Amino acid sequence: MLARAGGGFGLLALAALLERTGLASPSNPLAPHASHFPPKAKSVIWIFANGGPSQVDTWDYKPELISRDGKSLEGFDAKTGFFPDAVGPLMKSPFNWAQHGQSGTWASDLFPHLSKHVDKMAFIHSCWTQSNNHSPALFMMNTGQTRMGFPSVGSWVTYGLGSVADSLPSFVVMSDPLNRGLPKGNANNWGAGFLPSVFQGTWLRPSGEPMENLKRASMLSDERQRAQLDLLAKLNRRGLAESAAESELTARIESFELAYRMQTAAPEAFDVAREPEHIKSLYGLDQKKCAPFAAQCLMARRMVERGVRFVQIYSGGMENQQSWDCHSDLIGNHRGFAQEADQPVAGLLADLEQRGLLNDTLVIWAGEFGRLPISQKGAKPGRDHNPHAFTVWLAGGGVKGGFHYGETDEIGHKAVVNKVHVHDFHATILHALGLDHEKLIFPFQGLDQRLTGVEKSRVVREIFA
Repeated sequence: MLARAGGGFGLLALAALLERTGLASPSNPLAPHASHFPPKAKSVIWIFANGGPSQVDTWDYKPELISRDGKSLEGFDAKTGFFPDAVGPLMKSPFNWAQHGQSGTWASDLFPHLSKHVDKMAFIHSCWTQSNNHSPALFMMNTGQTRMGFPSVGSWVTYGLGSVADSLPSFVVMSDPLNRGLPKGNANNWGAGFLPSVFQGTWLRPSGEPMENLKRASMLSDERQRAQLDLLAKLNRRGLAESAAESELTARIESFELAYRMQTAAPEAFDVAREPEHIKSLYGLDQKKCAPFAAQCLMARRMVERGVRFVQIYSGGMENQQSWDCHSDLIGNHRGFAQEADQPVAGLLADLEQRGLLNDTLVIWAGEFGRLPISQKGAKPGRDHNPHAFTVWLAGGGVKGGFHYGETDEIGHKAVVNKVHVHDFHATILHALGLDHEKLIFPFQGLDQRLTGVEKSRVVREIFA
């Protein structure tokens, strides 16, 4: 009796540990899970302004830069940016600014469409990060660490909540639509790290077929394919029975099943041509400059409508002028990328709202860092990297519309009031989805790993209604 009781208690403890890590059984690891508390949002669409847009030229109005234009910044550390030998004087924003909405939110003329929606947005002006280099900063913003090999935000969300989309991936990533390359660090930005691989992001190609093998081979009928998968699953589960901790095999079994289901569901979900003309026009599909990005934003709405949990869309590709990385020609760089993204993202907000989806969808606009208020020398001046300050905004998902949190100094150089670290930002995203960042853990290498790390992080509760 004592042996059975002791063994039983031990197995209860083991079962609890396996359940926490998703290894308790070969059941679907993507099955929906309950959140820690009632969520404000069910899904996320993250517009990632790749390269680091300038906060003082987009959403953080600094009239002090006008009066100090052309003057040197006393005490400036030339190593703050990436090119210490190209440090110039303070430079005013070359764009025109105006107040919009009932909130009186200042926005530059880069965003004539998005500025009409500022009363839906909550702005955080005091974000800061730990690296002035793209790859580490991208990893930081996407995974909470400046080095590769850690799970991305979308992977953590999928691990914590599972998927409600039975026939589509729970976490989808779309890179720059004009084939300007992946963000620096490539697929590590949406990888699952030490989590089971089933939680990694599914990347959609920017042109051609969104995914390989999305169509069934012509010589293969549905019945034959189903029989093959059933046999494969049977053999895999036989191997799984010999080692209950083979999480990668469990993930592989589910990936085969999901791929099979996607061959029917995904082509329909990705087909924006099915939308009525007035919806296509709302996003800007009839405008040559922004049509590629408009198609991605419209596809994002179609996916969250069908239960996809996390969608990330990258505006901008790999190299400097191929992204928001405006080391030179600030005007041409930011004007060009804003023209591509402004109407599509505004259309997304309007479309989500009119369909009743905005309350359940958290829309995020954020890059990996900001830009310096000084100029970077060149024939056409630009701005260098600035890890000390950048602005993000969020809409939907229970946030306060037209709300502003945190402040930078009078020239937008450093966050000084209510500073928000990237870990705080991540904790806030998880909170919107009903997840406690301190309870969302995965045992790895002797530690209970978290998206927000071991440091003390906080939720920016002030931005929620």
